Amino acid sequence: MQLRIGTRSSPMALAQARLVASLLPRHPHEPVVVPMSTSGDRWGGSLAELGGKGAFVKELDRAQLDGEVDLVVHCLKDMPGDVPLPDGLTVAAYLPRDDVHDCVVGARLADLPPGARVGTSSVRRAAQLRRGHPRLTPVPVRGSANTRLAKLDAGEYDALILAVAGLERIGAGLRITQILTTSQMLPAVGAGVLALQCRSDDAPALAAARALDDARTRACVEAERALLRELRGHCHSPIAAYCTGGESGLTLHAAVFSPDGADLLEATDRGAEPEKLGVAVAGELLARGARALIDAIAR
Repeated sequence: MQLRIGTRSSPMALAQARLVASLLPRHPHEPVVVPMSTSGDRWGGSLAELGGKGAFVKELDRAQLDGEVDLVVHCLKDMPGDVPLPDGLTVAAYLPRDDVHDCVVGARLADLPPGARVGTSSVRRAAQLRRGHPRLTPVPVRGSANTRLAKLDAGEYDALILAVAGLERIGAGLRITQILTTSQMLPAVGAGVLALQCRSDDAPALAAARALDDARTRACVEAERALLRELRGHCHSPIAAYCTGGESGLTLHAAVFSPDGADLLEATDRGAEPEKLGVAVAGELLARGARALIDAIAR
């Protein structure tokens, strides 16, 4: 019997789904990857006009609820943080976290001339780029990582900011020119994490996925996602967060930026319970004025 793994059809998404297929137990089910096109992949304009990050997941959610696929692989950072999963679906597992860092392809930021065009589709990255390198110009870029690299090679951009984990997953790690520290570019909520989504009543798929769940990663992303929910952040909010865990508990550092990078609110806290930690850090940011900063940004 097959265990059908639904995924977006981009090269990176396919690589991620094949990785999951290789890790899943082979018995009693044989994993098979089922590529699907989403409206987010087909759309060439701004995601804001299409409803945000949900454009990358809604077709997969529907196919899963309709029984067309059994397990769906998502990049966690592509899953909307301001809306719950549809009834009947659950995240059964988080794979061990990969590299969370952002990176530059094409040149080091310090070596770029004033006005250089740096491609990024992320308001989080653009805000931090404007703050740290105000002489550079963030320019929107859409498409898969492969498409973006082709646009860079064609001279449409002077450099790109992409995720280290994503480039490594498609075998393009050698294209990296500069890895940005988390101080230079605080990661997205859920950065570097693959989430395995199942139907809540599908016992075989749940059992297969849960065998891959990483407890430390789950704790960290639950704290980050709790913060995002408490802030009511949407995909156009320049919100960044990174949680680390150890024997002494969890540490969550988060930041909210204005789109131009001029305003920055930061908060850090420690705790043992992910949900409470995320809510606490969000509360500190809200007390410092994050609500006004977030609400000033159009969806």
